[in-house]
Amino acid sequence: MFTSMPFLRNINYRLLLSQFSITSTLLSSPLLYSYNNISGLSSALKPVFCDSGTLFQNSSVTNTFLRPFSLNMAWYCSANSNEGLVNNLKTAKIITSKRVEEAMKATDRKNYVSYSPYRDSPQQLGYGATISAPHMHAHALQNLEPFLQPSMKVLDIGCGSGYLTTCLAEMVGPEGKVVGIEHIKELVNMSKKNIQKDRPDLLESQRIILIHGDGREGYPEEAPYDCIHVGAAADETPDALINQLKAPGRLFIPVGGRDQYIYQIDKDENGNVTQKKVMGVVYVPLTDADKQWSR
Repeated sequence: MFTSMPFLRNINYRLLLSQFSITSTLLSSPLLYSYNNISGLSSALKPVFCDSGTLFQNSSVTNTFLRPFSLNMAWYCSANSNEGLVNNLKTAKIITSKRVEEAMKATDRKNYVSYSPYRDSPQQLGYGATISAPHMHAHALQNLEPFLQPSMKVLDIGCGSGYLTTCLAEMVGPEGKVVGIEHIKELVNMSKKNIQKDRPDLLESQRIILIHGDGREGYPEEAPYDCIHVGAAADETPDALINQLKAPGRLFIPVGGRDQYIYQIDKDENGNVTQKKVMGVVYVPLTDADKQWSR
């Protein structure tokens, strides 16, 4: 289907589609994607632009096939400035917490994304990695907000450009700590460079520490964590990460292959673990560095 569009031939379509909410795409970009076999979608439902966690929450989204017709994957929360982007996410009711709003406004995406930083779509970082669409970062921060209180400790797996890592550090405050882990050394260096440019105090004070390692095993040296964010899709729920949660604690993670969902995994004060399926998504796989870079 792309043979007549030579400028698309060398694009990694999986990366362009990665790290966004299926619901947001289906509802707010009908001209850019086709889809079929979606169960749980009523013809009476009206589009809620960008609100990718509401309509399909706790419903079944199965056998979804997305076909890109355009590289213009910007959705309705895009803007010309960081403040405008965050305001649009707030208007769309993706951001409902004042603390999330303040953290995202304090962390300007232009310092972490070189191309179209205020477009509400995933962007390639290189090395087989992407930065998630802003609405997915907002969903993650909103979901984890109860476990992003001052002085809490966070693990960010797949820290990529360092953007979300910095937002997380904003939320846990001066007494908190965020550990960002990334298995591609060049991306660790990118994160350090970006954070050093934007918020050098976070590195100097060790409110953020960046680790080169395999995030699939977490980072036991700093465990336990109040919450863990994972920026790539695991084949199955990883016990190693659940074991590194505090009690109480929360894990926000995409899980699955062709059909992926964000799972909210909670550990209560007694150590009991429960799972909740939040929304359908498309993320790059949580894999080893060689496989990721070779895609």
